[in-house]
Amino acid sequence: MSRLHNRLWYLVFTVPLIMIFTIVVLIPFLIGIFYSFFEWDGIAANPMIYVGFDHYIELLSDGRFLNSAWLTVKFTFFSVILVNILGLGFALLVTTALKSSNFARTMFFMPNLIGGLILGYIWQFIFSDVLKMLGEATGYDQIFFNWLLDKDFAMYALVIVFAWQMAGYMMIIYIAGIQSIPNDVIEAAKIDGASYWQRLKNIMFPLLMPSFTISMFLTLSFGFKIYDTNLSLTNGGPVNQTELFAMHIYNEIFGYGNYGYGQAKAIIFFIVVAAITLTQVYLTKKREVEM
Repeated sequence: MSRLHNRLWYLVFTVPLIMIFTIVVLIPFLIGIFYSFFEWDGIAANPMIYVGFDHYIELLSDGRFLNSAWLTVKFTFFSVILVNILGLGFALLVTTALKSSNFARTMFFMPNLIGGLILGYIWQFIFSDVLKMLGEATGYDQIFFNWLLDKDFAMYALVIVFAWQMAGYMMIIYIAGIQSIPNDVIEAAKIDGASYWQRLKNIMFPLLMPSFTISMFLTLSFGFKIYDTNLSLTNGGPVNQTELFAMHIYNEIFGYGNYGYGQAKAIIFFIVVAAITLTQVYLTKKREVEM
C-alpha cells in the first residue's frame, strides 16, 4: 500500500511536468522539423511547397549562415573562458576570510538578476556615451571609444557584457564546490608545506571538476543561445559582425519570411549545440571519474 501511495505521489508531481515539456518543447520541435522540408513564408493562407532536403543543402553554401556560425563559435569560446575565470576568481575571493564576503557575493551575483534586454541597453549607454567621454577626458581615444560601432570591437563588447552578467551565477556554483571540499584535506596539505598555488592546482581544481562540468555546460549552452542581449546591445551590427546564431535564425524566419528555411537552420543549430555540449559533459565527467 505504501509503495502504491509513493507511486501515486510520483505521478502527481511528474505527469504535469512531462505534459508541459511535451506541449511546450517536444511538439513544437517536431513541427519545426516537419516545416523544414517545405518552402513556406509562415502565412497560413499561402501554400507549402515540399522541397525535401533542399534547405539543408542550401544552407551549407549560405554565406550569412556560415558567418553567423563562425561568429557564434568565436563569441562562445571567449565567453566560456572569461565567464569561468571570473566566476572561479570571485568564488575563491568570497570564500576567503574577507569581512565583506556576503556583500561581495551580492554585488557579484546582482547582474544576473537583470534581464538581458535591459542589460544590453545599460551597456549600450556605457559604450556609446561613457567610454566616449572617458576618451575625450583622458586623450586615450584609441581605447575609450564607442566599441559598438567598430566591427573589430563590437564582438568583444558583447563578450564583456555576457561575462559581466553570467560570472556571478557561475560564482555560486563554484562556491558550492569549494565548500564541499573537506577541510581536513586542505589542512593536511598546509601542514605538509604546500603553498596556496599548489593546494589550488593539486587539490582544489581536481575536486572542483563537478563544478567545472556544470559551469562549462551552462556557459556553452547560454553562449550559443544568446539573443536578448545581442538584440538590445548591437542588433547584429555593425555590418552583421555580431549577428549570432539565434538572431540570424529569427531574422531569417520573421525578417525575410523564409519560414521553412529558417526552421532548417534552427534544426542544424540544435544539433550543433547538442553535440558540443554533450561532448563537453562527457569529457569533463570522464575527468571526474579519473579524479
